[in-house]
Amino acid sequence: MINLIGKYDCTADAKGRVMLPAAFKKQLANVLSDGFVIKQSVFDKCLELYPMQEWKNVEKKISKLNPFVKKNKLWIRKFKDGIKLVELDDAGRFLIPKDLLGYASITKDIVMLSSSNVIEIWDKAAYEKAMQEADVDFESLTEDVMGDIDFSADE
Repeated sequence: MINLIGKYDCTADAKGRVMLPAAFKKQLANVLSDGFVIKQSVFDKCLELYPMQEWKNVEKKISKLNPFVKKNKLWIRKFKDGIKLVELDDAGRFLIPKDLLGYASITKDIVMLSSSNVIEIWDKAAYEKAMQEADVDFESLTEDVMGDIDFSADE
């Protein structure tokens, strides 16, 4: 599993091309040539960029759902709606398709940040607004989410 680290301000050009930050390129060096899957986020108005290796892991889990159960079929369809394959060009850029640019309201200034094994891509203003509106007591949230994990246990 890939564990990405970092948050970077980037710029999309008029065609929707974005340079993958050098730090992400370095972290993904051994899988860059495999390409990526880009999709809408389930929970936020942002995009998710999956290295192909990570997308294949997601696909393995999805393939275990019974497609003859109506809610499974609907979920699969909604989850995969709008997904696209993307690759880096010789300059290290990838193209965000127009429909996905529209979904995430991306115009020019963007934020790319690691979310474990996926890169989130946000319109910069939308990201800043979402972070301000996330009116939570982070200390309590951290305790609720992480408090029961035994960090001394070997995995």
